Amino acid sequence: MENRNDCSMEETLLAKQKENNLSSTSTGVYLEEMRRVGFLAAPLVIVTFSQFMLQIITMMMVGHLGALALSSTAIAVSISAVTGFSVLLGLSSALETLCGQAYGAQQYQKVGIQTYTAIFCIFLICFPLSLVWLFLEKLLLFVGQDPLISHEAGKFIVWLIPGLFACAFLQPLVRYFQAQSLVIPMVIFSCITLCFHIPICWFMVYKTGLRNLGGALSMSFSYWLNVILLALYMKFSPKCEKTRGVISMELFQGIRDFFSLAVPSAVMVCLEWWSFELIILLSGLLPNPELETSVLSVCLQTIASLYSIAYGLGAAGSTRVSNELGAGNPQAARRATRVVLFLAILETLILSTTLFALRHIFGYTFSNEKDVVDYVASMAPLICISVLLDGIQGVLSGIARGCGWQHLGAYVNFGSFYLCGIPVAALLGFLVHLKGRGLWIGIQIGAFVQASLLSFITSRINWEEQARMASERLLISEVNYSEGY
Repeated sequence: MENRNDCSMEETLLAKQKENNLSSTSTGVYLEEMRRVGFLAAPLVIVTFSQFMLQIITMMMVGHLGALALSSTAIAVSISAVTGFSVLLGLSSALETLCGQAYGAQQYQKVGIQTYTAIFCIFLICFPLSLVWLFLEKLLLFVGQDPLISHEAGKFIVWLIPGLFACAFLQPLVRYFQAQSLVIPMVIFSCITLCFHIPICWFMVYKTGLRNLGGALSMSFSYWLNVILLALYMKFSPKCEKTRGVISMELFQGIRDFFSLAVPSAVMVCLEWWSFELIILLSGLLPNPELETSVLSVCLQTIASLYSIAYGLGAAGSTRVSNELGAGNPQAARRATRVVLFLAILETLILSTTLFALRHIFGYTFSNEKDVVDYVASMAPLICISVLLDGIQGVLSGIARGCGWQHLGAYVNFGSFYLCGIPVAALLGFLVHLKGRGLWIGIQIGAFVQASLLSFITSRINWEEQARMASERLLISEVNYSEGY
């Protein structure tokens, strides 16, 4: 009986692969895949951009309090991203593999259980991270920062600690909904949160006497509001009935599986994030550091804002690939990869062309200083290249998360940025005397190496093997759950 069942399953899989092979050349199939990816990507772009705007709006509100409030808040927000939020984002990315493939394999209860496991693990990790934040003032003083700025930045980030714990719930919940393509609720709730944040931030900053600390507290409030809205929808919506599961001792049985992907996921995300922050720090060592740091900060803020589009496409690609691999459809996963790459290239060409056409204008959105605006205009061609590279690598990183080979992405990012990009940036910026332009060229050489390596790895993927590995991962996980490991 068991042999007959195995044969039957194998014949079904072969028939499905044959059907996929026959239909993969059809234009209609690719158009349908493009529709699916677009339906996922557009809402995910809105969600990512809305979350990013919480920080931008806070900076805008605090910026009107004076130079000290703005500079200290900018440092605190930057450090909170580097030492906290990027870590949580990376850890939760493991669910793009685990939940996505489980949902594709119709193991619906496991989607909820793995989400609870992630929330539990990430919540615990927030405690050591918050300790770092508590001692930020002393750390800034130790590295030679201005005492007033260090004091204000230290107070700001302490008041942001509740927001850190909120993100321990928020990021896994976002992946829970993303794995099921339930993107419309996320859009609605993220927009509600953003609309709530604007007046509450204004009130906390200007009317309570908390000044810049009110900005930190309003960010924490907004993160928790988003968490509450998503949790209520998960609890009461019939669309989540199959996948919400129950909170039980089973969540402890998935800790090993979670960390096996979460750690390389976090390393993959953080290595890239930290490399760009390091370039900003290096710019402070250049002659005329105020101008150089301002211009590179404008460049970084520009590509960070536009990266929400690439990240949305990458998240859509991750969802489609993980769902299809979990369902045992390797050719459909291949097709989804091709479609999302095509859309990424098209999107980045449009964005970079528009940015280049507006190169003498967009600098004014960040500064009224003519030196800064002219410098930004001269950097525009390099920023356009950055947009193109970010679009491609953002999608390829999403494909990596969908397949479950985040460890390869971590090696790629380490080699690209820390063995190539940053050393070349230091060489061009300081020894060749290209200053800020040299630093940016160097980090983009690292991004080019990253995109090239990820492209090569993706082109060599054996999709049938990936589907088999996904099936084995789900089977091993099922055995671990049933045996209580």
